[in-house]
Amino acid sequence: MDFDLNDEQKMLQETVTRFVAETYDFQKREHALKTPEGWSREAYAGLAEMGLLALPFAEEEGGFGGGGVEMMIVMEALGRGLMVEPYFATVVLAGGVLRHGASAEQRADIVPGIVAGEHILALAHSEAGLPRHTLMARATASSTDDGWTLDGRKIAVIHGQSADTFVVSAMTEAGLSLFLVDAAADGVTVEGKRGYDGVPVATVAFAGVNVAKEALIGSPGQGEDILSRVFEEATAALVAESVGAMVETFDVTVDYLKTRQQFGIAIGSFQALQHRAVEMLMQLELSRSMSILAALSLDIDADQRSRNISAAKAQIGKSGRIIGQEAVQMHGAIGITAEYKVGHAFKRLTAIDALLGDRDWHLARLVEKRGVYPVAA
Repeated sequence: MDFDLNDEQKMLQETVTRFVAETYDFQKREHALKTPEGWSREAYAGLAEMGLLALPFAEEEGGFGGGGVEMMIVMEALGRGLMVEPYFATVVLAGGVLRHGASAEQRADIVPGIVAGEHILALAHSEAGLPRHTLMARATASSTDDGWTLDGRKIAVIHGQSADTFVVSAMTEAGLSLFLVDAAADGVTVEGKRGYDGVPVATVAFAGVNVAKEALIGSPGQGEDILSRVFEEATAALVAESVGAMVETFDVTVDYLKTRQQFGIAIGSFQALQHRAVEMLMQLELSRSMSILAALSLDIDADQRSRNISAAKAQIGKSGRIIGQEAVQMHGAIGITAEYKVGHAFKRLTAIDALLGDRDWHLARLVEKRGVYPVAA
């Protein structure tokens, strides 16, 4: 696939890649994970100072109006650094709900804080007992004279422990709907946890939480349409992050093959390991091409967009596993130690595969749609 960035995109790529390389090494990541919140406010403030938190939001709201390619560039760089800060949770996922469904008043109230790095927004959608990637919910929102009352329990809320506001999905008489809920509201309880990749997640319970009418995002029953669009953009972002993690894993592995000595020579001189490194590179390039396809597909018609994004997510699920396994095996025991980057990258690649539909889920969707480019019967 032939793809050239324009001058502004090249500048963005150089800037964010340099920022991550110079300010967010593996030791800083490890330190961030050991803090109570599980991420670095200082690093997140750095992203805000560079304007990266403003990237996808409209210019009239203090953003830069960036598109899929710009988001791909940023997410790939963050993936290389294995950054655990709430960029995906706040800017991409929950922020996507604001961009596609919130009123001008709602965006004006929240977006400036997000752009400044001072407001953490988290999507509370997944629930126990439901399919991992679904538009269904059991949480309910009952209409009252002056607003809504929410009841339900959400799991795997990314960066939920640090959230100032939740975007909550709940069923109304009209169908799935979305609401803005203050994390400090009466009836909201948050239990912080960690995913197996170290990223902070939370279980959030809503027990008779009263919110104003203005807390509704869009119209009652519009939640499914909003989330469908947001999940596609978020999936493309995850694909790009995965590519960044693959690049870092590949580079670290190649450096190790060049320096690790066995029988008096570098193990990278062994042909069998060279072949395995080439396989890693092939999987990386396949994933990079699919990441570009996903980014470029965000503005095309809905049916083909969903096909392309599912194809990209399925590919990185396969490639991430191959690259991660090969990296660990070629490193030997050091590859799975807590003090070494490779094992952490593999965990993140595995987590990304599970998020927003794993490889099997997206392959099943492609089968249902008769492939990426179906031929008319």
